[in-house]
Amino acid sequence: MTDQIFIIAAYGMIILLSVLALVTLGVFFWALAAYIVDVRQTRHTVRRNFPVIGRFRYFFEHLGEFFRQYFFAMDREEMPFNRAERSWVYRAAKKVNTTISFGSTRHLEIPGTVIFVNSPFPALKQDFAELQPVTIGEYCRTPYTTASLVNISGMSYGALSKPAVQALSRGAKLAGCWMNTGEGGLSPYHLEGGCDIVFQIGTAKYGVRDSIGGLDDDKLHDIAAIEQVRMFEIKLSQGAKPGKGGILPAEKVTAEIAAIRHIPQGEASISPNGHPEIRSVDDLLDMIGHVRAVTGKPVGFKTVLGDLGWIRDLCRAVQQRGPESAPDFITLDGAEGGTGAAPQSLMDYMGLPLAQALPMLVDVLDEYHLRPRVKVICSGKLITPDRVAWALCVGADFVVSARGFMFALGCIQSFQCNKNTCPTGITTHNPRLQRGLVPADKAQRVAHFVDTLVQEVGMMAHSCGVDEPRKLTRHHARMVQPNGEAKLLSELYGSDQFHPGSEIQFSED
Repeated sequence: MTDQIFIIAAYGMIILLSVLALVTLGVFFWALAAYIVDVRQTRHTVRRNFPVIGRFRYFFEHLGEFFRQYFFAMDREEMPFNRAERSWVYRAAKKVNTTISFGSTRHLEIPGTVIFVNSPFPALKQDFAELQPVTIGEYCRTPYTTASLVNISGMSYGALSKPAVQALSRGAKLAGCWMNTGEGGLSPYHLEGGCDIVFQIGTAKYGVRDSIGGLDDDKLHDIAAIEQVRMFEIKLSQGAKPGKGGILPAEKVTAEIAAIRHIPQGEASISPNGHPEIRSVDDLLDMIGHVRAVTGKPVGFKTVLGDLGWIRDLCRAVQQRGPESAPDFITLDGAEGGTGAAPQSLMDYMGLPLAQALPMLVDVLDEYHLRPRVKVICSGKLITPDRVAWALCVGADFVVSARGFMFALGCIQSFQCNKNTCPTGITTHNPRLQRGLVPADKAQRVAHFVDTLVQEVGMMAHSCGVDEPRKLTRHHARMVQPNGEAKLLSELYGSDQFHPGSEIQFSED
């Protein structure tokens, strides 16, 4: 028996040594081939000067994205979203405790930091009010009335995977918020959850385009006939790439996505930089009026501000035409907005950040007495209670978020959105990677994220002394200045003439 065990062990050792020898031989021949290739190629200096080992530079550079966020970065120093922000969303989405201990890790002296004005007489529980309904599109045949505060921003089916869209749709229904389709058209997965839908008309008019890329009124009418579709948003530009059309890589244009968008399968989907038929503010108002006439539903536009001149021109044109000609809403995206694919030169350098653009837009609309006629929806890294509360203080009616909901779905900020390799299944059409995203589970997390975010914005509003978030004003927040002084937003921008929280009073009068 001992001899048999010895023989088996000996054979096992021989096999193991043989395998190791083969692996070593394979590595040797690979290294030899790599060496020959590296010293002969002329494109990569590092590989030419340091053959074989130079190849590991690219491997470690790729891994660096992941190692930084787990091992090296501090809680508040990463971009575009730091660990503290992501952690809050993850905990909110899982409905676990969002409290912390031993003090804030946030630096309160940095210029631009927003600090809220706590009231000596905060709202008491018996005074808390429910979010009041807001009506968008009073001149439409079918206005849209909703109390939702935080909603899902435009993310196309194509940029997002099927299970991601399914989870968002179901989660939006559970949370009672709307979901924007993004420019990629309306898929069955947007509708299956039963949530309210905002249909976005991008520059390529996917889903409502004719054979030459123009607007097809019959398709537009068919989309409007779907009860879940509540509003239409004409996209002029988005935060990550103002002046550049949407980009969907060819490997993401599957047969189903091609059919929804009415484009060829397997070819990159690149939208025009702008709408060919919208070259002035009058053209824009004409398009808004046309879509509203065909659909009977509220119509607005999405834009990034770089200058206020054209907004003033738009307001003057509305005054000449009459209030019924105004957009029912304006969705303002900050330059810090995100996307799956955009040129770095546009993402880094084009457009105004929301912190500057939002008060400018609100003030111009006030100047021309176009509020509450025109509702203001805003987006741009608004994923935590402080950012949402700030937007309400400045004058927003609604907040929308894209990346916040991606985090709620499980996004780990792996920077793979512009490829087909998203490890969490959110922005990939690889079935193996999609398998990890279970819509039923993630829908609950989407709903929890909305509920917790709204609840904590309400908590901040109560601390400021008002009974519900939409009553926050510019007197309720300060911003740290370069000299260290924290000035009221009302001092920096001027007092908000009309504020969403006063709309109910406005209508009764």
